[in-house]
Amino acid sequence: MNPIKVLVVDDSMLFRKLLVSSLSKAEGIKVVAAAGDPYQARDAILTYKPDVMTLDVELPRMNGIEFLRKLMPQYPIPTVVISALSDLVFDALSAGAVDFAAKPQGTDQNQLNNFLNSELPAKVRIAAAAQINGGRKKLVPKPDAIDTLKGKSIDKRLLVAIGASTGGTEAIATVLKEFTPDVPGVVIVQHMPPGFTKMYAERLDRECRVHVKEAETGDVVKQGHVLIAPGGNRQMRLVRVGEQYQVECREGPKVNGHCPSVDVLFSSVAEVAGKYALGIILTGMGGDGAKGLLMMRKAGSPTIGQDPSTCVVYGMPKVAYELGAVQYQEKVTEIAKRTYSLLGQM
Repeated sequence: MNPIKVLVVDDSMLFRKLLVSSLSKAEGIKVVAAAGDPYQARDAILTYKPDVMTLDVELPRMNGIEFLRKLMPQYPIPTVVISALSDLVFDALSAGAVDFAAKPQGTDQNQLNNFLNSELPAKVRIAAAAQINGGRKKLVPKPDAIDTLKGKSIDKRLLVAIGASTGGTEAIATVLKEFTPDVPGVVIVQHMPPGFTKMYAERLDRECRVHVKEAETGDVVKQGHVLIAPGGNRQMRLVRVGEQYQVECREGPKVNGHCPSVDVLFSSVAEVAGKYALGIILTGMGGDGAKGLLMMRKAGSPTIGQDPSTCVVYGMPKVAYELGAVQYQEKVTEIAKRTYSLLGQM
């Protein structure tokens, strides 16, 4: 099997050398070129035809986001953005990047080593498997696609649970932007580093008709509100307190290599809400969420999986589908429509 050819783009010569050195040592990866700005990167792309590009957001002569917007229509290369804690990463993902990695801050050598030797090579391998044509097109639901619940009586016990990973930030946004304030409470796990989930939630809250926030222990799951699990070392679970659903976000070990884990959320939803929940699994590498979604379906929950043609990585939905956990498979632009249709029958 041929190694993954990587182009490293970063304006810091020191950090660029660190990236090149670490990726060159990673199994199955070959760094074919390095560049300090988008113009050098463009030339390297034409010369070396890399399979994956790592890209800093803050670059001289042209920032990384503008570079992506110009590059992707002509040369759609799977890109992993490397950034400090900034919501610019979401602009980069919207511009066509597959994923992002948080640049280590401070002087913690263990953190730096983990980033260079484990996290970044893993992101590169995932990017190499990503679909960036059909999966990265700007997909917009049809104007008449959504049959809202307006005028219908809503059972207060209903809720929606969503899980996603690579490519999920854009997929979740596509779904949530079609939700109206009459939708039951929504709980979400999106694999993401700490700090970024809060910025992501705030961004969605500005863009959507529903209210979106990073979840905290004790938050109530209620109509027209969305809770996104905080990134870091906490697992989010659904609990019942009296007549209400609430979430708990507590420290815990990784499950399926993730904290928060979709399986942890989905399994708690199956136990607490059963047939009153609806489960959705979106684009992502690996199998996190598949077993939890199967538990939800066995508990009577209707379930939806994103279809292969609109996934950036058809991993998590594929595993769930093969387990028999997915009842309906839909393009990401059709998921909100299907959600409302099912909720109207519950």
